[in-house]
Amino acid sequence: MDASTKIVRPKALGFEFEVLADDAIIGPAIERGSWADHETYLFRAHVRPGMKVVDLGANIGWFAVQGVLAGAEVHAFEPVPAIADVCERNLRRAEAHGGGRGILHRVAASDHAGRATILLAAKNHGDNRVVEGGEKPRDLAGAEEISIELARVDERVQGPVGFLKIDTQGSEFLALQGARELLAASPRLAMLMEFWPYALRGAKPEQLLEFLFQQGFTIGKATEAPYPMSAARILKQTLARDPVRNGIDLYLTRGVPFHVESPKNRLRAFVRSLKEP
Repeated sequence: MDASTKIVRPKALGFEFEVLADDAIIGPAIERGSWADHETYLFRAHVRPGMKVVDLGANIGWFAVQGVLAGAEVHAFEPVPAIADVCERNLRRAEAHGGGRGILHRVAASDHAGRATILLAAKNHGDNRVVEGGEKPRDLAGAEEISIELARVDERVQGPVGFLKIDTQGSEFLALQGARELLAASPRLAMLMEFWPYALRGAKPEQLLEFLFQQGFTIGKATEAPYPMSAARILKQTLARDPVRNGIDLYLTRGVPFHVESPKNRLRAFVRSLKEP
């Protein structure tokens, strides 16, 4: 992939941050000031100095950098070499401004160690997807392919961790299966996770949700006003969207408070819980 980059200074950080120059989504948003505002707020609300944080699918490191700035020990997983290089440099920039540290793992999180092919999206460099066994999503037909390393999270990081972010473009269930020991060692845990039925590998959407509820998580959408939802409600709202672009970001907690937003937004969450299908 084209590894050309540029330096921007997003208002949300106040210092230089490196983005991929030809990215169509994440880079331009950061250049305008920030990325994934609601998710970032929920992330920062839970992360504390000295906490261990894991970022699966770190990309250029926006969330990993937030963790370092909050004083955490952040383990960032990013398998695409050119993107991992950018993430590494952003982690070092963050260490100069925050009290935490960043450790980069240049692998994709999975349920087993080995190698696989990853398809590189031409414009949205946050939509690179691991494929195994010859499967290829139709919306990435003709995408550039490279070989990457797979690893189980449990082989790289030991718990407890306080926050786990998973955005692996469909590999979320497999990543969780490779982090079972980490989950067991982390009774007080908050998470952000992309839930994208179209791209999900290794399980059906309802099986992924069932696994998370069995683990004891309270789950809602990662919005400015999240509210606890049932698996049926999550599926109903998600599957009502465009069949390809139907992914949502989920917010999960176990052993820590679910509501961390302002009283005004808590009221909004209650109202939304009554109005939404």
